[in-house]
Amino acid sequence: MPSFDTVCEPNMVKAKNAVENTAKEIGTRFDFKGTAAAIELKEKEKEIVLTGDADFQLQQVMDVLLGKLTKQEVDARFLDKGEVQKIGGDKVKQVLKIRSGIESEQAKKIQRLIKDSKLKVQAAIQGDAVRVTGAKRDDLQAAMALVRKEMADLPLSFNNFRD
Repeated sequence: MPSFDTVCEPNMVKAKNAVENTAKEIGTRFDFKGTAAAIELKEKEKEIVLTGDADFQLQQVMDVLLGKLTKQEVDARFLDKGEVQKIGGDKVKQVLKIRSGIESEQAKKIQRLIKDSKLKVQAAIQGDAVRVTGAKRDDLQAAMALVRKEMADLPLSFNNFRD
């Protein structure tokens, strides 16, 4: 029976490269000289920490990071922006969480979407992925198109396609 998995997993190697390239650019840019502008990737917690002197500077670092992520072909929708926090002195920091896996609420939404579409496929939630099975390959491809269109706010990918 043909099937595929709907997942939400960023390429962490490319994300790490983007963060390192951003840090390198921050170190060489004239407008960041002598400031607290910095970026750090915490792989265990899957988060990126931006620090700077002001909100404006955090936004500049964020713009550089988004450019580097785009060059590395990592979708910016994987980032969940946290609140800007004041730390010692006049410095601020912002934590960006990297989304990994489909949350149960989103998985239920995908499952309901496929069920309501009247396509001849079944969707089952398996951990942080949604497995879709069907009799025909064309039905599975129609389900992929439907999920891509309706769940545009999630950076979904489809893998493990079995025929």
